[in-house]
Amino acid sequence: MLSDYDLSPSLVAVLAVFVITAILFLRSLRNLQALPKLSRAASTAQADCMVVIPARDEEDCIARAVKSFPNDTVIVVDDHSTDATAEEASKAGAGVLPAPPLPKGAVGKPHACMVGGRVLTSRWILFADADTWYDEGFLDSAVAGAESAGLDFLSVHLTPTSQSLAEHLLVPYLSAVFFSGASLRRDPTAVFSGRCLLVRREAYEFVGGHAPVLRFLPEDVKLAALAHRHRLKFSVARAAQLGHVRLYAGWRGIWAGIERDAFRLAQVSPAAGILILLTAACAALWFPMAAWLWMNEYREVAGASAVLFLALLSPWYGVLRVLLAPMAVYLAIPFLFHGLLGALIGRSITWKGRVI
Repeated sequence: MLSDYDLSPSLVAVLAVFVITAILFLRSLRNLQALPKLSRAASTAQADCMVVIPARDEEDCIARAVKSFPNDTVIVVDDHSTDATAEEASKAGAGVLPAPPLPKGAVGKPHACMVGGRVLTSRWILFADADTWYDEGFLDSAVAGAESAGLDFLSVHLTPTSQSLAEHLLVPYLSAVFFSGASLRRDPTAVFSGRCLLVRREAYEFVGGHAPVLRFLPEDVKLAALAHRHRLKFSVARAAQLGHVRLYAGWRGIWAGIERDAFRLAQVSPAAGILILLTAACAALWFPMAAWLWMNEYREVAGASAVLFLALLSPWYGVLRVLLAPMAVYLAIPFLFHGLLGALIGRSITWKGRVI
């Protein structure tokens, strides 16, 4: 097909951008698939593991999180909620522990995790966010996977689930863009997340628990750094269909979440942040360049480029929902720009009603 055209410098430049973009999105899928997948545990014996859920104003989702774990395994640390989080958690079967006053300079989540972790004596502790939920057997499978790999810390990447139109549009695209820069092999700390974090209690106590990371928004990455410094073994795995998360709730949730994630990446892995921005920039150029091809009579190439773009993002969206991807590319720009600008200038972040 290309042999029928005169390969002008402009055409070569456009094709080069297409190739670079394709490489970046293929890298993204490879980085996701490089995370080992949790296997469902064959044993029916309940793992020696308790769950800590730090929660602040999570009345709408806390019960779902609590009920997805076995009975009598969950402690919810109520971080000074102004809604019915504590009541909903208690009704769902969790033990509820009120968090003491937040120390000056501390961040709410690691403080609540520290409070919960200190009261447990189980061999393993799972720290899980309130907006996550799990299929039967997840806890046993996570512990079995960590023990078989000889791990001390295991961060579990959960399957994103969308509810609102904004989430259906943007979350798959943002996930694809994120994994273009985040690689387990190149920099495991950039992928390591405290959204669902399994720790061996002895190793957790050895590094001081969450106490050394109380003042950090990316407390999970700081824990991974502590584990690395003390030569403890940590890794990341995919939950596949064993665990789920609602990453962001609606347009406002996406706006605030991207701001927080950009701040996190700026502190943890600037190189990953640059790759993410490069991927988003190349994706934004794709359709203007396809339009240029069409207007300059390279119509077969233009059509093929559009099909290729959808094919690259279909693993993230699915066969039909991928038709939303072109819209997501441009809707995501103000979200990413706002987050990047905030990270660059060191702007304070308001999270859960607190300025960080």
